[in-house]
Amino acid sequence: MSKPILHDPLKHLLVASEARPSDQANAERRAADVEMARVLKTAPVRMASDPSSGAIAHWKHGALHDVVEPMTDHVIMTYPTGLQRLERRTGKSVAIGTARSGVVTIIPAGSSARWDIPGPVNVVQLYLPPGTLQRVAIEADASTSGDLLERTGHPDPVTSRLLLSAADVLEGSAALDALFRHQLTDLLATRLLAAHTGSPTTLQPTMGGLSPKVLHRAIERLSSDSDADVSLTALASEAGLSRFHFCRAFKESTGLSPHAWLRQHRLEQAMNMLRDTEVSVVSVAAALGYSSQTAFAAAFRKLTGETPTDWRRRVR
Repeated sequence: MSKPILHDPLKHLLVASEARPSDQANAERRAADVEMARVLKTAPVRMASDPSSGAIAHWKHGALHDVVEPMTDHVIMTYPTGLQRLERRTGKSVAIGTARSGVVTIIPAGSSARWDIPGPVNVVQLYLPPGTLQRVAIEADASTSGDLLERTGHPDPVTSRLLLSAADVLEGSAALDALFRHQLTDLLATRLLAAHTGSPTTLQPTMGGLSPKVLHRAIERLSSDSDADVSLTALASEAGLSRFHFCRAFKESTGLSPHAWLRQHRLEQAMNMLRDTEVSVVSVAAALGYSSQTAFAAAFRKLTGETPTDWRRRVR
């Protein structure tokens, strides 16, 4: 599995994106993160990306008075905090909105507009490749072309919550973080297809769970010590399903998403190691694939309400 890339923002964002020689339209567009860095004149607070799911970036930027040039990806934004006026001008058309909790702004790939924002903004952005949106539309049997509408401070608490959740998945475990982000990106894509295209979109209902044999193999993969085995693409491919249908069928069979199942499994592993061995918390964190003891302790506490050390002391 391709592990998520945690960018050095300044180094990455100042490098021009590589154009696709076979696509003249794309050759004239910038990568979304590069264009955002240019117009916002800063680096993101944090960013995570991988080839199959695009990128999630959290920015805190000042006033903006500039033209956003055409980008290769769809850009979907929401605002964790704050209140700010947004003005988007395309030719003689002007759209005015407010950046606030529970709204979204959408810049479809290839579009360009003049933006005027008078003050600071706290914003989370998803850079969604058009190919990802098209893949999800096909997998979900969605009756839509997949063309997104422009939105400027458009009320949509559902998409806003999903995007904020997708931005808050860096738990310090490459496998868990990537799996969760893949699931959320696909879920966000289905939401965009349903609520932000030019025609109503109907998604086909779940067709039941996984067969016992396929479920057993999926759980074997998720239980593996190799992060390469828990790629959502690999899990779905082995089951003979699309990513969209695999996630739905797995949850139908287990009551949990693949990410939630893996997180619970790793928690149980951690508890067994903490209770039944003298292994240090640092070693437990490393054995379970966490980048540091701090990251492991934060993830453990999020699920149990206790630090690993306090939990070990209480149960032994």
